[in-house]
Amino acid sequence: MRVNPVHPKNMNSEVLHVHEEVVKLITSSQGPVPMLDKEGALRGPFPPMLRFPQFGIPALSFVRSLDHHAIIPKKVREVAILTVGAAYGARFELYAHEIMAKHLGFSPRAVASLASGICPVELNQEEAIAYEIASTLAKGRIVPDSSYNLAQDLLGEEGVAELIFLVGAYALLATVLNGFDVIS
Repeated sequence: MRVNPVHPKNMNSEVLHVHEEVVKLITSSQGPVPMLDKEGALRGPFPPMLRFPQFGIPALSFVRSLDHHAIIPKKVREVAILTVGAAYGARFELYAHEIMAKHLGFSPRAVASLASGICPVELNQEEAIAYEIASTLAKGRIVPDSSYNLAQDLLGEEGVAELIFLVGAYALLATVLNGFDVIS
């Protein structure tokens, strides 16, 4: 890891406020994933984001807005996130979201498939289209009209928009994780 965790006692008031907001967010949305070290510092993508707040705070605001305005099912979101994590090889993203996927009821086989970049056969239609769209976008490709239209039928216009922005957000997080070599 190229950036050490930023401990709350070493933060200015602006960064400490963001730290506290992130802790609240992850406590409610990612309860089963340990995101704080023993001294109370955030792990994962958060150390670089807090160390470089001029970039990290706007990025966190974007990710937070996706959580606050989420309308697609959590399992659909996890499929997309794991698909992006697998495409980018983002070790921490995979670690955290494998735990989340198991917590949400995905089978170990489905989690292993998603983390390997393979679409599990057991996905429902909404989850499968999320995989298809996330996989396409993570490869830098344009989503075909047929996939987009099916996603709109299954998730609605707002749901497709959320899915596309979610893929973009987790591609950003994967880039940050990989750039700063974050594994824990």
